[in-house]
Amino acid sequence: MSKTVLTTSEIQFANAEFLPEVVKMLNEGHTVTLRLRGYSMRPFLENDRDKALLVKPTTIKVGDPVLAEITPRHFVLHRIDSIEGDNVTLRGDGNLGVEHCKKENIVGAVIGFYRKGRKEMDATDAWKWKTYSFIWTRLLPLRRYLLGIYRRIWIPIFGTI
Repeated sequence: MSKTVLTTSEIQFANAEFLPEVVKMLNEGHTVTLRLRGYSMRPFLENDRDKALLVKPTTIKVGDPVLAEITPRHFVLHRIDSIEGDNVTLRGDGNLGVEHCKKENIVGAVIGFYRKGRKEMDATDAWKWKTYSFIWTRLLPLRRYLLGIYRRIWIPIFGTI
């Protein structure tokens, strides 16, 4: 009797090479699960730990987490801070500064996150995400201090959220 063993492996690519392929897949109507890289969505989303489930955007609004191409082949996954005409301002939850793009440069809409290795998705239209978003976006003047406390005190003692 023969036994078939399936294994999975993970291959890492530079974002500039990989993300244009993700955009192609989204434009073809596929959903894409993307492992997050970077610290711009801290404190609740972590580098190389959490994943985002993306779809092709149909409508966008302030507060939505999106994948955007802010310069050619430079993509960010941030929350929409404001929309004025065709101009979109983005801000990562862990960032104090903003980035800008046009509406047509919003290439993916996040419909949920897989956090901390969980199999259940935290949907962006569910009460948990909406509550977190409501509170965190209104703490903007205090974020510098909250993020500093999180990085310098919380993480060394308790680990990431």
